[in-house]
Amino acid sequence: MMQLITPDRHGEFAGELKEMHGLRYRVFKERLDWDVQTEDEMETDAFDALGPVYLLLKGADWRIHGCVRLLPSTGPTMLRDTFPTLLDGEVVPSAPDIWESSRFALDFPPSAPKAAGGLAQATYELFAGMIEFGLASKLTGIVTVTDIRMERILRLATWPLSRIGRPKTVGNTEAVAGFLEISHASLLRVRWRGRLNGPVLWKPVLGTSA
Repeated sequence: MMQLITPDRHGEFAGELKEMHGLRYRVFKERLDWDVQTEDEMETDAFDALGPVYLLLKGADWRIHGCVRLLPSTGPTMLRDTFPTLLDGEVVPSAPDIWESSRFALDFPPSAPKAAGGLAQATYELFAGMIEFGLASKLTGIVTVTDIRMERILRLATWPLSRIGRPKTVGNTEAVAGFLEISHASLLRVRWRGRLNGPVLWKPVLGTSA
């Protein structure tokens, strides 16, 4: 089940967002040991105050097991304002039809269902949700800053990252900036690879749930 929360509904879904920040704390602080801002076992940063769109992946238990944050590339972004060194001198992508994704996180038990490439099916669901949101919003691409591990996962999921610059060490990880294509073809590849039978984001508007 995929839930989309737009900026005008943040207050209405404050409970879900609080749970999401807790998930981000577990993934980015406890598991990956990134240098992130935390308080009361929740992870937040300045970009959460800019009115992002959030995609939340809920399990059969209604708990949040995955999330990703989306912001227009025409405003402040992590790539432009936090990690410009990853551009290798290239111009930062900035256009109405390109958004930035960040804080992609998944937290589920080892027994979670698997799909092709040994990846959890939940991974494919969140990727598909991102593409479906992009298509509904008439986007052509998503720019992101990620690590080498996630770059490999994207390749296995047949949604490969087109690098903008060379990987560089950021804290305790190898980070890389890249571009993800938003197209019906990329959605079909991810759905087929992840054994998804149909849309995961049934109503990609105003915080509604599938």
